[in-house]
Amino acid sequence: MIKMDTIGLLSSLIRIPSISREERAACDRMQEWLSSNGFQDVHRVGNNLWMESEPPCEKPTLLLNAHIDTVKPSHGYTRDPYKAEVIDGKLYGLGSNDDGGSLVALLEAYSILSSKPQPYRLVYAATAEEEVCGKGGFDLFLSEVGKIDFGVIGEPTGMNMAVAEKGLMVLDCVARGKSGHAARNEGVNAIYEALEDIGWFRTYQFPKVSEYLGPVKMSVTMISAGTQHNVVPDECRFVVDVRPNGMYSNQELLALIKEEVSCEVKERSTRIGSSHLPVSHPVVRRGLSLGLQPFGSPTTSNQALCSFPTLKIGPGDSSRSHGPDEYITLDEIATGVDLYVKLLDDLELN
Repeated sequence: MIKMDTIGLLSSLIRIPSISREERAACDRMQEWLSSNGFQDVHRVGNNLWMESEPPCEKPTLLLNAHIDTVKPSHGYTRDPYKAEVIDGKLYGLGSNDDGGSLVALLEAYSILSSKPQPYRLVYAATAEEEVCGKGGFDLFLSEVGKIDFGVIGEPTGMNMAVAEKGLMVLDCVARGKSGHAARNEGVNAIYEALEDIGWFRTYQFPKVSEYLGPVKMSVTMISAGTQHNVVPDECRFVVDVRPNGMYSNQELLALIKEEVSCEVKERSTRIGSSHLPVSHPVVRRGLSLGLQPFGSPTTSNQALCSFPTLKIGPGDSSRSHGPDEYITLDEIATGVDLYVKLLDDLELN
């Protein structure tokens, strides 16, 4: 186990602006700090760093991940967002809570867990572009690291277990008709053709309902049709916001939707998936034995980009994220390290 000043690391990272897609300086700083504090074989692709407790082997691989990027500071700040001050046990600064607390708590947990034999291969990753779901962040790291069997995604959850996370899929739909003069009984009105499908999106309930996230939610949020008042429109376009509940993959939902509606449906992306971890999973059972509470998270994270089972958990409070005068307490970080180790030490994933 390496003894290290991770609060000093976090403070130095807060002082370096690391808005999404502008993380190079912060990544350089963290890479330099890891090397100077005795961590060997630090890998880097783009602005993403990772370390491995051992080379790929027959053991399952467990990932510890947190992100180094931040949003832009909000206008309500009364402090310098880049000053990194500790006042009354609170570390203030942009990115302290989201996601600096998880970043350093997982790093300490990695050091402790990897100092002894574990029934899994451990990977620690600090990744970029989480706040914009950019392809130069977690996706780029995943393309380099190989197979992962389980992931712990560090986000401020008060060290309770987000066993489910909502996803997002945006659909562009087109109903077709035939133009004609509005004064005569001509054409096929594309708006009327769209109404039946819009009604379906409004009322349909998918049968699988999540204990933590409820049903899949579909909302028609934009609509456009027509060129002028006296022309029957031959095309009606509308947008549907779909919020998966962890019980279906985006691909499954897309296929089911296309079977039910008559309009053309095109997905903008299926990248931002939902997640669901059953209570029977070993890490959830361990967490429950430690008194950690399971819940469903409405906010997205790198969990949305994982094709493998994940648990989102970390120190701090989600309500402080993206708001003014962001902070995390030093006690929250220390408690996070302790609970991460208790949750994962000697955990059998199979």
